[in-house]
Amino acid sequence: METLHKLDVIIFDKTGTLTKGEPSVTDIMLKTAPIIGLKANPHRFDEEALLRLAAIAEKRSEHPLAQAIVRRAKEKGLEIPDPEIFEVIPGHGVKALYNGKTILLGNRKLMADNKIQIEEDLEERVKALEEEGKTAMILAYGGETLGVIAVADTLKEYSAEAVSILEKMGVEVAMLTGDNRRTANAIAKQLGIKRVLAEVLPGEKVEEVKKLQMEGKKVGFVGDGINDAPALTQADVGIALGSGTDIAMEAGKVVLIKDDLRDVVNAIEIGKRTMKKIKENLFWAFAYNAAAVPIAMGALYPFTRFVVSPELAALLMALSSFTVTMNTMTMKRLKPKIR
Repeated sequence: METLHKLDVIIFDKTGTLTKGEPSVTDIMLKTAPIIGLKANPHRFDEEALLRLAAIAEKRSEHPLAQAIVRRAKEKGLEIPDPEIFEVIPGHGVKALYNGKTILLGNRKLMADNKIQIEEDLEERVKALEEEGKTAMILAYGGETLGVIAVADTLKEYSAEAVSILEKMGVEVAMLTGDNRRTANAIAKQLGIKRVLAEVLPGEKVEEVKKLQMEGKKVGFVGDGINDAPALTQADVGIALGSGTDIAMEAGKVVLIKDDLRDVVNAIEIGKRTMKKIKENLFWAFAYNAAAVPIAMGALYPFTRFVVSPELAALLMALSSFTVTMNTMTMKRLKPKIR
């Protein structure tokens, strides 16, 4: 509570925190250049074939983006066999083996690491999708790019409002995401967030928190996933969503019961009111004792012959505690500004 009202910056993890964490496939695009490796033409290799290969690659993955692709393939009634080999490359994509050929599905770095050339027309399509705030994943099969699949997540209803209020309160807001900078900037623009921490791998989140702390800032981190736990622990105040994983809630110092980011604002307000109440109680406790102790020592005796008996002293001490307690109980009347 004491640290909450002192926060200089709050970092929001994007997926599942600012967004609903329920992405869906928005675009499936074949590259315009000939697909040499499959000796295909538009009549033999189409968008459904591209989606099927992507679903095969992602079938064993638990990532929300992977689940969105597999879900779309099932909706289309496509058969999705198991890949022979499956590997997750954190922060970059997935790698799978199917029919003796390697399927790669992910970002540019994944393609570069595997020496896959991205054709100019495909690169332009990827850029266009990223500028719309979508996560564009390039698919390569047998060492050749085939196309791109774009997935987008929906922003939570009150995300932009929460960001706006925090900024007005003087708290800087940052968004952290594994997305490339173009996509991240597009999403941040929708939310009104100026500080964007993009292309951050899951294991690097805690380092981003440390960097801000090294600048002398008090840092809050808001997250909901398993890989958010280290950052939640490292932050001066870790705020976990009640709808998130048990590990995140265990790591967070504050847990928001409702899945409403405006409660971050309410938490800071409660922190401010709590500290104000503590200061009031200290003032009245010192004032009370400063007045009562001299009387107990006989300061009034020369003038009134008044002596504080042991019974009266005990009552006065009880009244001191009672006063502080009742003042604290007025916190029950606190109503969040946002409900």
